[in-house]
Amino acid sequence: MKRIALLILTNIAVVVMLGIVLNVVSLLTGLNFGQMAGAGGLDIAALMVFSLVVGFAGSIISLLMSKTMAKHSMGVQMINVDNPAPGLETWLVDVVRRQADKAGVAMPEVGIYEGEPNAFATGATKNSSMVAVSTGLLRLMNQKEVEAVLAHEMSHVANGDMVTMTLVQGVVNTFVVFISRVVGWVVDRQILRNEEEGPGVGYYVTSLVLDIALGFLAGMVVAWFSRHREYRADAGAANIMNSPEPMISALQRLGTMEPAELPASVKGLGISGGIGSLMASHPSIEDRIAALRNGR
Repeated sequence: MKRIALLILTNIAVVVMLGIVLNVVSLLTGLNFGQMAGAGGLDIAALMVFSLVVGFAGSIISLLMSKTMAKHSMGVQMINVDNPAPGLETWLVDVVRRQADKAGVAMPEVGIYEGEPNAFATGATKNSSMVAVSTGLLRLMNQKEVEAVLAHEMSHVANGDMVTMTLVQGVVNTFVVFISRVVGWVVDRQILRNEEEGPGVGYYVTSLVLDIALGFLAGMVVAWFSRHREYRADAGAANIMNSPEPMISALQRLGTMEPAELPASVKGLGISGGIGSLMASHPSIEDRIAALRNGR
């Protein structure tokens, strides 16, 4: 219920913020956005609703389908957590169950997939999640390091990062859709002086260009937030493991490997991801180790 309330409040906040942005721009530029509701214009209220629907719809659908998409795209072999096979499966399930209890969340689904070293968590809610690790990770890390990686993923689950990242993506998408169309209208009507009843070429071209340009900037915002969540997940892993050392050891080991890229739908919730740019979903391993050692 708290997550649903957060989603509703976020949508309300976005609408309020859009109204504030329009008023500020109107004061600074002298443009009368009320004209957008006139003949040949845009209905601001309808545009706000349209922007919210377009901005959040894709993110919410991806969230709801995240486990199914991950299972199929990664070829995850699910473990029967109620009756795991002896050996590796039993050990994995026991570790995840113990960590889930400590993190205060329901037991997630657990899976293994073929691939280079990596792991990820996904799911629509913290009590309906999935944790998966690659065969490469299991092969190249010792048990303590694998436990630390699993603790990192359980921290993502406990922190509700799947929903949080959906909200962040939805908010920035909404602003991209709204702003690109408002600016498109200004260019079409105020600069190119289109007096036809419907939008002209200037509107469509400007909106398309801004969708791409602002979408790129929005991606930087989402990536920055994703990097911030990684530090929190590392700290959460240290708490679950009662020491930062296993997580530091796992990161050091990861630094000697070539981790695989994850699909976009789970990339921000893996143990590693692209680094070295404003679009990186993860901080550098050196920065993450330094943060753990400094207790951040």
